[in-house]
Amino acid sequence: MINEESPPEREALAEDRTPSNGDSANPASGTDSTTESDHASATPPDESSPIAGLFDRVTREIAKIYVGQEDFVRGTLVALFAGGHVLIESVPGLGKTLLVRVLGRVLGCQFNRIQFTPDLMPTDVTGAPIYDMHEQQFRFRPGPVFTQLLLADEINRAPAKTHSALLEIMQERHVTIDGTRYPIEAPFLVLATQNPIESEGTYNLPEAQLDRFMFKVVVDYPSDVEESDILRLHCRPVSVEQGIEQIETVTGPEEIQEAQWHCNSVSVDDKVIDYISAIVRRTREWPQLYLGASPRAGISLLAGARVLATFRGRDFVVPDDVVDLALAALRHRVILSPEAEVEGRRTDDVIMEIVRSIEVPRL
Repeated sequence: MINEESPPEREALAEDRTPSNGDSANPASGTDSTTESDHASATPPDESSPIAGLFDRVTREIAKIYVGQEDFVRGTLVALFAGGHVLIESVPGLGKTLLVRVLGRVLGCQFNRIQFTPDLMPTDVTGAPIYDMHEQQFRFRPGPVFTQLLLADEINRAPAKTHSALLEIMQERHVTIDGTRYPIEAPFLVLATQNPIESEGTYNLPEAQLDRFMFKVVVDYPSDVEESDILRLHCRPVSVEQGIEQIETVTGPEEIQEAQWHCNSVSVDDKVIDYISAIVRRTREWPQLYLGASPRAGISLLAGARVLATFRGRDFVVPDDVVDLALAALRHRVILSPEAEVEGRRTDDVIMEIVRSIEVPRL
């Protein structure tokens, strides 16, 4: 991730690093223009790599219906191929449900949506035994969580016991009802949204539950050009619903699982591992942070970097892959100190200060 504000070590890294496909860093996951997009340069995927080619085909099909928000799309795909889940912070109306539906079509996966409300019960998510009058016995009726792509809309509007039911499924990948275990079909990705504006009638996720999400992606309003493109999309004779039916399915669950296995075989140099560890550990001693990141943050950052390297056509991770995902992996796992909040500091800015304070390893 290289720009004019980067330290000399990062500039030297860009000059010395010569991977086979000539990559440079992509923007970090998320949409904050001052902390992510300005700190990275785009990298075209290497079509000679099967995973990079698959990523390119998927993003091209998504772009036919879903305009802009490239960082959101990329972060979602990285989490899917890394076996993680995504927490999305955005105001309503930015197309989160549309993205899940388009993803389901392009990836050949089933998808469901749950609207979280204060009266939502755990069994409304997991399903429950229903008495069958004809056979005179109880039969399990699966809930909406039995899918592959799940949008948990406004998750912070439901009480803690409903949060716990979903988060347990996210971690264990199965539902246990009356002593019987019902597995969730792979791949399984949860996209949970929360509105940063409204606080009335909400139940904020505690830090321990936030830590279960691999990434937190901030989805901002589209640019003026993107918003005009969205309006043009709705001026076409073909409706958005018809457009979703017309886009191509480019992969399937089995190929996605094979790609996940391939991403797990991406090599990581010990220097990169130490670099990830240094970033995570520095958050625990940084004066502007009251709470630092847990070891799970480093695991998420490592797993995401391996997937991102694969998307870029490499079979090894470089520090740029780590930096590009640092915000998404850390922003929901740290808490600003009261003094930093009074000063008006932003979590993303503090994280990037921490990243810039650590010397980039030379590979």
